[in-house]
Parts: sequence; structure tokens; C-alpha cells
Amino acid sequence: MKHTHTEGGRERERERGGPSLIERECRCGSGLLLRIRLLLSLRAGGARRNLSSVFPLCGCMDNHTKAGKMFFLLRMVTLYTLSVLSGASAATHYTCNGPLVSALPHSSFQSSSQSSLSFAAHNAKLNRRDGAGGWSPLVTDQEPWLQVDLREQVEVTAVATQGRYDSWDWVSSYLLLYSDTGRAWKQYRHEDGVGSFVGNVNSEAVVQNKLSHPVRMRFLRFVPLHWNPSGWMGLRVEVYGCSYKSYVADFDGRSSLLYRFNQKSMSTVKDVISLQFKSHKAEGVLLHGEGQRGDYITLELHRGRLDLYLNLDDSRLRFNSGRVAVTVGSLLDDQHWHSVHIERFNRQVNLTVDSHTQHFQTKGEGHSLEVDYELSFGGIPLPGKPGTFLRKNFHGCMENLYYNGINIIDLAKRRKPQIHSVGNVTFSCSQPQLVACTFLSSSSSFLSLPSAPSATGGFSVRFQFRTWNPNGLLLSVQLNPEPQRLELQIRNGRLHLTLHSTGRQKSEVSAGHRVNDGLWHSVSLDTRNLQITLSVDNEPSSTTELWEQLQSRDNFYFGGCPTVGCQVLTPTFQGCMRLISIHSQPMDLGHVQQGLLGNYNELQFDTCNIRDRCLPNLCEHGGHCFQTWSSFSCDCSGTGYSGATCHNSIYESSCEAYKLLGSSSGFYSIDPDGSGPLGPTQVYCNLTEEKVWTVLSHNSTAPVTVQHSSLQKPHIMKFNYSTSAEQLRAVVSGSEQCQQEVVYKCRKSRLFNTKDGSPLSWWLDREGERRSYWGGFLPGVQQCSCSLEENCMDMNYFCNCDADRDAWANDTGMLSYKDHLPVSQIVIGDTNRTGSQAVYSIGPLRCYGDKSLWNAASFYQESSYLYFPTLQAELASDISFYFKTSAPSGVFLENLGLKDFIRVELSSPSVVTFSFDVGNGPTVLSVKSHLPLNDRQWHYVRAERNVKEASLQVDQLPLRFLEAPADGHLRLRLSSQLFIGGTASQQRGFLGCIRTLTINGVSFDLEERAKMTPGVSSGCPGYRRRSPCHNRGRCIEKSNGYVCDCSQSAYGGATCNQEVSVSFDRESSVTYTFQEPFSVMQNRSSQATGVSTESSSRAREDVAFSFVTSQRPAMLLTVSTFSQQYIAVILAKNGSLQIWYHLQTDRSPDVFSPALGNLADGRFHRIRIHRVGKNLYVQIDQDIHRKYTLSSDAELILIRSLTLGKVTKRENFNEEVMQAASKGFIGCLSSVQFNHVAPLKAALTNRGSSLVTIRGPLVQSNCGALAESTSHTLQDQAVTANKDKEQHGSGTQKDLAVIAGVVTAVVFIAACALAVISRLLYQQRRAKRSSSSIKEEHRHSMYTDYRTELHLHNSVRDSMKEYYI
Repeated sequence: MKHTHTEGGRERERERGGPSLIERECRCGSGLLLRIRLLLSLRAGGARRNLSSVFPLCGCMDNHTKAGKMFFLLRMVTLYTLSVLSGASAATHYTCNGPLVSALPHSSFQSSSQSSLSFAAHNAKLNRRDGAGGWSPLVTDQEPWLQVDLREQVEVTAVATQGRYDSWDWVSSYLLLYSDTGRAWKQYRHEDGVGSFVGNVNSEAVVQNKLSHPVRMRFLRFVPLHWNPSGWMGLRVEVYGCSYKSYVADFDGRSSLLYRFNQKSMSTVKDVISLQFKSHKAEGVLLHGEGQRGDYITLELHRGRLDLYLNLDDSRLRFNSGRVAVTVGSLLDDQHWHSVHIERFNRQVNLTVDSHTQHFQTKGEGHSLEVDYELSFGGIPLPGKPGTFLRKNFHGCMENLYYNGINIIDLAKRRKPQIHSVGNVTFSCSQPQLVACTFLSSSSSFLSLPSAPSATGGFSVRFQFRTWNPNGLLLSVQLNPEPQRLELQIRNGRLHLTLHSTGRQKSEVSAGHRVNDGLWHSVSLDTRNLQITLSVDNEPSSTTELWEQLQSRDNFYFGGCPTVGCQVLTPTFQGCMRLISIHSQPMDLGHVQQGLLGNYNELQFDTCNIRDRCLPNLCEHGGHCFQTWSSFSCDCSGTGYSGATCHNSIYESSCEAYKLLGSSSGFYSIDPDGSGPLGPTQVYCNLTEEKVWTVLSHNSTAPVTVQHSSLQKPHIMKFNYSTSAEQLRAVVSGSEQCQQEVVYKCRKSRLFNTKDGSPLSWWLDREGERRSYWGGFLPGVQQCSCSLEENCMDMNYFCNCDADRDAWANDTGMLSYKDHLPVSQIVIGDTNRTGSQAVYSIGPLRCYGDKSLWNAASFYQESSYLYFPTLQAELASDISFYFKTSAPSGVFLENLGLKDFIRVELSSPSVVTFSFDVGNGPTVLSVKSHLPLNDRQWHYVRAERNVKEASLQVDQLPLRFLEAPADGHLRLRLSSQLFIGGTASQQRGFLGCIRTLTINGVSFDLEERAKMTPGVSSGCPGYRRRSPCHNRGRCIEKSNGYVCDCSQSAYGGATCNQEVSVSFDRESSVTYTFQEPFSVMQNRSSQATGVSTESSSRAREDVAFSFVTSQRPAMLLTVSTFSQQYIAVILAKNGSLQIWYHLQTDRSPDVFSPALGNLADGRFHRIRIHRVGKNLYVQIDQDIHRKYTLSSDAELILIRSLTLGKVTKRENFNEEVMQAASKGFIGCLSSVQFNHVAPLKAALTNRGSSLVTIRGPLVQSNCGALAESTSHTLQDQAVTANKDKEQHGSGTQKDLAVIAGVVTAVVFIAACALAVISRLLYQQRRAKRSSSSIKEEHRHSMYTDYRTELHLHNSVRDSMKEYYI
């Protein structure tokens, strides 16, 4: 079939404009399909070249001849070469940085005011000395600005400023506003949301600022923010950019353009669609096309955002039926241009709106988009019904609309036949400019407009508003007769209209729902006809009847009212208003700005300066973003993360970390990369052995019997683990050692071919690679465990199964080469012979050790350092490590950028400093210790910085916070290498040891890097690879050994592992009185310096205790404050656990019941309660984990006391809590900890102290130790039972040889056991002598330290890592 081009086709090709990739199809000979993607048109120096006129795009050739093929390829290569050369030429000549202001006439310049004629706006040209050498406003000008009319739509890429010539007048910072018409303005913001530009420091130097994204505009306004304090404002400016070709179409909400295909349908594998649009409507369809097989594409403006619906070859997804949109952008109804770019190749799609991009994959199973007949732009017309549309049409302007390189608007403007116009589409943008004003302040903004008497009585007010704030005053007016007044306010996202009458009488009407969603809302208020009518948007009106006609007595106050005489207590409105009318008369805001009408304060005119602080979403790990006008917050519920931006994992990184917390064996969620991208996963932590084992199970642990398999039809089993592949990799790589047991029993089933050694069975590693070794850690050796142990039944073979005997053989082995684990699949291929059979089972993956906990390096030269790649921490970074030193100062960590930096250092013997600069000026946080930190002991440091705040933690000292400025720079831009233990200047280097360095969840291998670095050595002399101290006990190194400091632990003993338990009766109680109000201690340290303002510590409590009781109700624990707040943990009448949080005295307390069952059952129960802000985490024993959300994130203010057992002092408790408090507690309490206070331990070791009050009998008990030993016994029995069960399930073969082997093994094991027992008895006798001295030293020093060190600290969670030694 021969394919030729028609003249119409060539003309259409010439009409395609804009740089885009076009697909051509050539069907030649026997149907060969050649897809040629050619760059048809390139931009070169502003002119467009069309290469389609140089060569025919597609010619037919004889595909059966070599000459035809060579000819075709030669043409393609030539065309491609020309395209590349033309592209290079275009890139060389095309620039958009030409000066746009220097040639403008005087009439293009305007200003808010001028000091005199010689200081006029037209003198403000860069490097000119006209007049007084620049523009300066009047000294009395409160809102100065300089405006430039560029005479046409241009693309602006940079601006430059200069002070007034030979003067002390210059502007040091300014804002940029831009507009199409000079009426509605928009503020330019950088990528990170900052709106201010850096200005000048003298009058002559030129400061140029390049725009992070070019903007198309005609009018530009410079708004000075700061200027020379020793002079005045002076300004000369230049704007850089270029003109551009614009094709514009105006849609009136009832019109559209249809692009009709030459054939019935158009099927494309790749699509490129681009356009710009602007609108003052939040709804409207921009693009739509659909096909009969179910394909569709719809681009729609919805609630001010852009939704793209795209489906390929899925007839189940029809229009308006289960469609899922991809949403990009926000506040797109702002009457300013927004760019849209859609790229699709097969099912992969990039959708970009302005600078925000979404990458996604389409619905459906196809790879091409098939659209029938036509594409519509501006609406979705209903076939056969002209002027009728299925959805709201687009109302606004589109510019430079390209569909796969076709200039749609140009074709429509030239009335080409493939474009059909529906309704009135014009080719100039004449949209109405709705001028708005912005209420800037949440306390002092207001707009006052006069009230003229209405001829019909009463009054009516209409306006539109948009805001993010859930509360604020919209309108207030004084009424006749006095003292009546009317208030319209937003309260919790709804509109409330209140009529205040004499006395306390008032009438209320409410309307609307979630009016603080950032969209424009229309409000109509009418008090005529003896009733008040309130309507919002298109919702039904709300009315209330009046006894008499209301008349306005004074001005109408919008947004707030003057401080003098204002009776409104509601916060003022913060947002935008427009289209204000009183008595149906529009109010001219321009007259208000000029002082001709009304009055105002803290308003910005001609612009709605709203911004979406949740775009992009800066909440990490799926946190939900909420915002107000001036800030945003993150809801981290259900994410597994906490913090201001959901950055910090609420789970520990490993089972080893849980053991250091004092946890017992059980299922735990671990987050192997901490604050990194991987989420938490559940594992089993076996904490009963010396080694801490992390166990990850899979879907098939039971024995599997295999028969009738061969290499041609093998038996295949895939193993799905309880976690993702990335999490598995993180757990394995972070562990010191991993292993996985492969139980393999066979009869006449070989593992390797005895002739050539090729494998007949194999397994796949975690990367899917084939492995054929069946034991040990030597992956290059095709052997089984019996060969490694040299005990195979036939030494001629490397595996027992390869002997190929008609009897059961065993090749069970332990795989321990970490990089290959876990086993992802097993393949069995030799059980197809008579009598052949195999039985296998793959055990769970078991890993022990945490490599990061013990990774250390020693720095012994001040000029030495370790370097790593640049820190990737633009928006958030958390840095944690341990150090010990005898030096007075030194830099732990530093990373520099062009201007930005981040640094953590020991700035003096007792001060750790965290400093950084993201563009807002240096920010410094310092924590000062009351004891020297260069004491040769380990100290913990954690520094965090995100877009909301920065914090610094040192040991258990109070956490320091700095809040980030609301509208400051966000991104930390670094470029140098990351230096550890020193600086780039090789000065102020650190001398000492650093270990366990983790940044953003990534553990740094200091030991490996130190091996190749002079002046640094691996490890740290004199510290232990395993901490002998448990339960947050601190290991203090001595010259002749170590001592465990248990002063901050609820446990005792030489290694902080002995439960401290006390028996209570009904009258017993222990009250710990805090030395001074707790919140005072939290904030008691030297003030940090910095640009930002420091805030107090975040609300946080950690509570842990164990108990045994049969009493109910019972009071377990209560914490009370001087401000009438309290926390209570009780057992209710039914024995269920209840947690009471009363944080706001004017509200009811929050009550949570994590365990509805009876805990007063005489059994030992462990409770852990952890609160951060509003989030409350509760753990009961090992099987109950709950998360709750409190009604308030308030801190406990001025903590007074903590009481265990009966409460005798009358408190403001709830009746149920009071009843439990009066009953007290009968039973045993063990290892009670509240933050860093251990009240039971204090009661036993500090009797007579003024801090501890004991009432009733109090007897030390061993219930905790008994319960712990019972728990371990039960766990050991359960493990043994499981092993017996597995052995019973797999040992189904009753072979006499196996039985004989078992008997022999039992005899051998018994003999070995006797030898081991005798050896242990001998070692125990010697160990008693050596350990007695350590215990005596510990008992004397630690209890003495505890008496002298009863002070409080901050969070257990942030400081427990201090003890990882």
C-alpha cells in the first residue's frame, strides 16, 4: 500500500507551531510500521524554522531491497543531523535577558508619590543621572511603590536595582508585584515561598536578582520594604526579558473550540499538550476528548485546582463513574496566567502546573489514547444540542494552546476547517478585573465604609471573601436604637450572624460550611422587611424575624474595627475581600486607597495576597497538611511519625534499641531507616538471649513435600515476607550478622548433577539471582553443610543427597552470607524418578546486632577530618551522634554552601552549639550543661532542623527549640563535602571519639572511612562494643573497668537490670514533689541567639510502670500541677485500664480505655504511655498498642507532684477518678518512671528526703523479678514447644536408622551437658570473687549520686540513646 501526502496535509504540517515532537507513521510494503519522531520546528533567534519543507517526511520504498532501506536510512540520518545543528543554533542565538526599561518613555513610569519633580518616577532608570538621580517618595508616604508599564506582554527573567545617584538613599529589600492590566496585582514569590528581594547597600552598585521562574506580564511594581536607616528610599531599576508571540482566545463560559480529526478516531501513543490560562472562576473544563472503547482525557478546573482524568482502554471507567483525578495546583482562579504542560508516553504521564509536577501512571490496560471525532477546548458540548454542555464551561482566557504541536488558537483565528467554534470565542483577553484588598493583620486590620440611610429602611450588604483562618470577624455595625449591634463572623469554619440587643439578649443565625477553604465565597446580608436574611454562595438563606426595623447608626466595619471603642472580642479577619456593595451601591476600593472614601488600617490594595502553604505539601511520610493565613501544621495521625513535619519515627530503629529501653521479647514495629523514606515494619524481637535477634517471617514455614518435579517442570515456591524488599534490605544491611535455616531432606533426589556438577535444585537470593550453595557463608562454593563440616555420609560427594540413595538423607544447612539473604524462591528439580521425594522448609530470616550503634572513629589530630558526600537536607535534617573528649572545643560536623551552612560543635567545655543559615541569616541554638562535657565520658547530641523549627538535645538536658520565621527561606542549599570531626579550613577540629552518627536515618560508616584517613583511626580506645548497662543505665568508664549509673533509670542493681518493686496496701502512697515547677526547669538555660524567636519545650510525657493487683477500682498513678491540670491512670470498676488527661481546665478531660479487659487479674502487666503534642501512644504488655489524639496539645504547666497509690489531698478530679483515688492501690508496683523521675526508687533510697512523702506501710518486694523470670520461662517453653512441633511435623519418616541416630545423639548430648555444667560451676566460683568488688563500688557510688542528682530532664525518647555504649 503506497502512502502519499495531500496538499492539505502538508499545509496542516506547516501550521503546526511550537517546539514539539511529532510522530509520523509510514506503512510500506508488507505493513512495516516505522515510527519516526522528528523535531519539526525549532526556535532560532526568535524565528521559527520548519524542516518539513526541506525533506518529505515519509516516502515509500521497496522494503525487499537493500537499496531501498539504505536510501531511507540515509534520509533519516541527514534529517536528524540537520535537526541537531539547527537546535544548537537556536540554543546559541535564543536569549531572553534583554533590557526592557531603558528605552521606555516617561509615561511608562508611575509612583505612589514623589519628593519633588526632580525625584519623579521617570528618573528611575538604571545608571542614569536624570533629575535628582532616581526616584524617591514623600517622607510621609506610608505605602510607597514604583510602577513600570512595559507597553506590551513580555516575559521577565530578572530585575536589577540601584540607589539614587550620589546620595544616601537606597532600598535594601523590596517586593515585586506584577499584572496584565495594572489593576489586579500578584506578588512574585521565589521557589520556597519567600517574597522579598535583596536590594542595595549603597547608591551606586547594581544588584541583579534573577527570577527562579520567568513571569509573563505588562506591569511591574517595586514595593520598598527596608531602606538605608541613615538616609531615605532611592531607586533606579532595570527589567530584563524578551517579547514573545501570543495567541489568545477568550471563553465566556458558554463557548468552546472543537478540533476535529480527518478520520473517525485518533489513536496516539504519545501526547504533548501545553497551554496558559487565567480565570476568576474556580470551575470549568479546559479540555475533553473520549472514545467509544472507554478512553478519555479531561482537564478541568475544579475548586481552584486542576484535575486531570485520563483512562486508556478500560471500558469499566466511564464519564462520571468511578473516575479518579490527579490534582495539581491551587488558587488558580486568581485572574493571573498559569501554565499547564502534559506529557504522556504510553501509560506514563507528567502533569505540570506552573512549577509543580505530578508523575503518575494512567488507568486502564492500553498504551494508546483513542479519541473519537474531536477534542473540545473550553467545555464539553452535548452532541446534537448546540450550546448545551455536560459540565461547567471554562470562563476565562487561554493562550498558546498546543495539541501535539498543533496551534489550536491560530487555526481557529484563521478559521481553518478542522476547528469548529461553539458560542462566542474571541481572540483578545477582555476578562473583567475584579479588584480585591488584603487584610494583613490578625489583630489590627479593618476597613471602614460609610453607611447611607436606605429609603426602604434596613440595610443590605454584599461582598466576597476568601481565607484559610477558621475564625475571624467579617462585618460589624452599630444599630439604632442603641445599644444594638450586628456582628458577622467566621467561627470554626462557619458563618455566624449575631444580633446583640439590650442586656445579654442576642439572636444568632448560622450558614455555610468550611468557608475557610481558600475559595471565594459570596455573602449577602439583608435586614429589610422586619427580618434578617443571610445567604452564602448558592445555599438556601437563613432568616430570623425582627420586632422592629434595624437602621445602621455608624460606619460599616469590615474585617475588624479600630481599637478605640471596639466592642468585638473576635479575632480580626485575615484574608481577601472584593465586590463590596452597601445598599446595592458598589464601593470603589481605589477611592478608599486614595483617602476619598472611608478609612482603613493594615490593608493591601489591588491584590489578593493569599498563598497555599500546603502546596507543595511539606508534611513528610504522608502527613496531612492544614493551614491558616500565616502558617501550616501537619497531622501525623496514622503515619508512624511525629514532629512538626512528621519527620521523626515513633518507633525504634532495631530490636537492639528496644532491649536498651528495657523491653522484653515480643512483636515490635521497627523503622530501620528512622526518618528516611522507608516506613515501619513489624518484626519479632527475641530479647532473651545475649544476642538480640530480629526475626522476619514469611508465608511458608511449614514443611513442603515435593514429588514428580524435573528441570523441565520444576517445583517452584516463592516466599513473601512480612515486609517490603527495601525494608528487608535495610534490616539486613544494618545488622551485624544474618542467617536463615534451610531444612532439606531427600530420598533419591539429588541437589547437583553427579556428572557435570550442574545444579538440579537451587534457590534465589533477595535480588532474584540463582544460588546453589546450601549452607555456610561461602557463596562461591557449591556445597552443603556436611561438606563444610566434613561429615557427609559419602565423602565422594559434597552433599548427602547427591549419594542418591533410596533412604532418607539430610542436607539441612544455615545460610549466613548476609548479602544474599533472605531466600526469595526455591526451585526443586529432581524428584521425578520412582521413589524420589524431597521435604524442605525455609526458616524465618534471623539477624542480630545493630552495626550503627557501635560504629566509631577517633580523631587525634586537630587538622584531620572524615569527609562524605554533600548532605542532602534541603527541607529537613536530623543529626544524632555520641562523643567523648577531653578537649575544650571542636567542630563535630560541618557542611557549607555558597551562602548557606550547617554546623554542630562543642563551642566551650560545657556548651554544644547547633548553627545553620538557609538564607534568613545565621540561626544559633546552644545547650549549656551545668557539668563539663569534656569529661572523657560519652554524651549524646541530637540536632534537627525542618521548615517549621529547629531543636537541639544534649544528654537529658532541656530540649531547645527555635521556630522558623513564617515567610522565610526554607531550603538549605549545600555544595561542599560533609566534614566530620573538622572543617574545610582544617581549623577548630575535634579531638576525641565520635560514634553512632546518623543523619536523616542513614548511618555513617565512620570506621571504614577512618581506615584510609590520616589522623583518624577506627573505633575508640577503651569503650565496650556492648553496653553492660540496661534500661537506660549509663556506662561510666573507669581506669580499671566500668560502673553503671542507674540514677536516671527506674531499675537498680550493678547493671540496672533489677526491678525496683514495692508492695502497697489500701492506705499506702508515695508522693514525689518536684523541686521547682517542672515547666520552669524545662526552659531554664541560657537563651540562644539567632534571627528566630525561641519557644518553650514541646508538650511531652513518658510514663512506664508495671503492676500486679486484684483490686478494682484502683489508683495507679496521678500527676497534678499548680494550674489544676492532671494526668491519672486508674483501674475502673470493671478492672479496665483508663487514662485521664485534663489539660484544659475549662473543658472536660480526655479519657481513653486501651484495654477493656480486666487487668485486676492478679497477673503482672507492663504499661508504657508516651505523649508528643496531641498524639498519645499506649502499650500494654506486648500485645496491645494504641494511638489516640488528645483534644489539646497543651503542656503541663508548673507540675507539682506525682502520686502512686492513694490520694489524700482533695483535687479537682472527676468523680470516677476521685473514687479510685480514695480506694488507693493494693498490690505491687514495679519500675515506675515519669520522664526522668523514678519515684519508687527515690522512695527506697531517699527516705527522709523532702522530695518524697511516704504514707502508710511500704514494703520492698520482688514481684517484678519473679514476673520477669516467669515471663522468660514461659517464652523458653514456648520456643521449645514450637521447635518440638516443627520436628514432629517434619519427622514423619520412621526409619530405624534415624531412630538409632537420635538415641546416639541424646547420649552424646548428655555427656556434653555434664562437662559443661562442671565447667560452669568452676567459672561461677571464680566470678563471684571478681564481681563482688564491682557491685560494692556501684552500690556505694550510684546511690550516693542518686541522692545528689534528683533533678528533672526532658523526654525519655529523645535522650535514651545516651546509653548506647
